[in-house]
Amino acid sequence: MQPVAENLWIQHYPLSMLGGHQGRVVTIIRLASGKLIIHSTGPFTAADVADINALGTPGWLVDSMLRHDTFAKEGRAAFPGIPYLAPDGFSAGANITTQPLLPAPPEWNPEVRVLLVDGMPKAQEHVVLHAPSRTLIVADLVFNFAESTGWTSFMRQTLMGVKESPDSARLYPLQIKDRPAYDRSIRELLTWDFDRIIVGHNAVLETNGKQRLKSALARKGMLPK
Repeated sequence: MQPVAENLWIQHYPLSMLGGHQGRVVTIIRLASGKLIIHSTGPFTAADVADINALGTPGWLVDSMLRHDTFAKEGRAAFPGIPYLAPDGFSAGANITTQPLLPAPPEWNPEVRVLLVDGMPKAQEHVVLHAPSRTLIVADLVFNFAESTGWTSFMRQTLMGVKESPDSARLYPLQIKDRPAYDRSIRELLTWDFDRIIVGHNAVLETNGKQRLKSALARKGMLPK
């Protein structure tokens, strides 16, 4: 586990798409109660489970958007006795029983907030704010890839259209089906107090996250006017 801030850790796992390395980031949030939110699932080993248990008491598994179910079964097997929270429709694709992510559990308040990026029914991405550390946690809203070469670079820049760090994927704006609802969500998100962004794939944006997020969304026409 890599410490990011007080009561906040991440773990990187390998994940490839079309043969190019994308990576998966699992985030662990420890609440003041000592309970843990395990945000995103990975191919957890017995050692990983032991490391997570050493941080606190696992309280919830979270997958925050549709199609992020690659390791759903591994996550459920590693932590079988806790609630698994996910967007509507996740269960059918993952073949895993889940509970709604919204409304968020009352125990999370005021440390952790959750917002649905509305108007994108095939994504159903939920962003999460860890308020004490001013950290926003996203899935695919933006990517922050480190430099790469070869096929991985081609996949990221040419196929996905992720040319900056951070940046949104080329096809992501096409998933917006209700622009007013989407815009309302992003405007609310931008009222949140955050500086760091943990992305679902690859490197953490350690500072100036809100402005960099706005710039990334603007490049793809996804920033509300």
